Amino acid sequence: MTGFARESGVLADGTGFVWELRSVNGRGLDLRLRLPNGQDALEPALREGLGKRLKRGNVSATLSLKREERPRLTVDPVALDGALALALDLAARIPGSAPPRPEALLALPGVMRSEVPEPDEALEEAKRAELATAWGRALEGLVAARRAEGAKLLDILAGLLDEIAILREAAASAAADQPEAQRRRMLDQLSALLGEGGTARVPEERLAQEVALLAQKSDVREELDRLGAHIEAARALLKAGEGAGRKLDFLTQEFVREANTLCSKSASVPLTRIGLDLKAAIERLKEQAANVE
Repeated sequence: MTGFARESGVLADGTGFVWELRSVNGRGLDLRLRLPNGQDALEPALREGLGKRLKRGNVSATLSLKREERPRLTVDPVALDGALALALDLAARIPGSAPPRPEALLALPGVMRSEVPEPDEALEEAKRAELATAWGRALEGLVAARRAEGAKLLDILAGLLDEIAILREAAASAAADQPEAQRRRMLDQLSALLGEGGTARVPEERLAQEVALLAQKSDVREELDRLGAHIEAARALLKAGEGAGRKLDFLTQEFVREANTLCSKSASVPLTRIGLDLKAAIERLKEQAANVE
């Protein structure tokens, strides 16, 4: 199922953060995390939390951090002393030259350097706790988005199951006429082979046996019964709600199998047409079932 959630805020040390979570359809549950440097320690807890809330879907999560601060600069005494000595020596060699200016010395490469503060582990741990809490809020937002989509999807699936049930009833009605249709077809074929009135030489009992054999081979009552059971099972899964996705995936494969067998056994054009419509409806059901959690 698809969904999107975004959670942003500012940490205690002034660092701004943004969580963005996206999910698309997937057979299993797969999480792709993009974390800034130094935040890898968050990953195990994030994966565990996701596994408790979701069962299916390809989820991508991105954490962005931004802190508006200028780096602290400090003077390198050794570099400054070296630069000053060289400047004074040069000034002494040039009569009438002005003494070296402080700002010019500080602008020389290597005289000023950035000061990297020592990391405060307690502060870093507090930041990770804040980020994990924000992740939880973002995850709840993603779950809510997926549930909203699921409510719409439920109506679509229920409508498809109703359509399949109607086609199943139509197939049952069409299949009831198959024995008589096969008898007429056989009589027409015999008339074509033996000539007009030639069918009278065929014993009625023998004709009934052949028709019975054909009717047995084209009997689709079992397929229709199983299809009816699958429809009820699918409705029960939708009613049960959460965690129905994998089971519904498997069940749609059984729908396909019964529809294929029905079409292969069909002995009439009307039943074949219904079977093709049935297969088309089942294919739409199968596509939508891939979205179910």
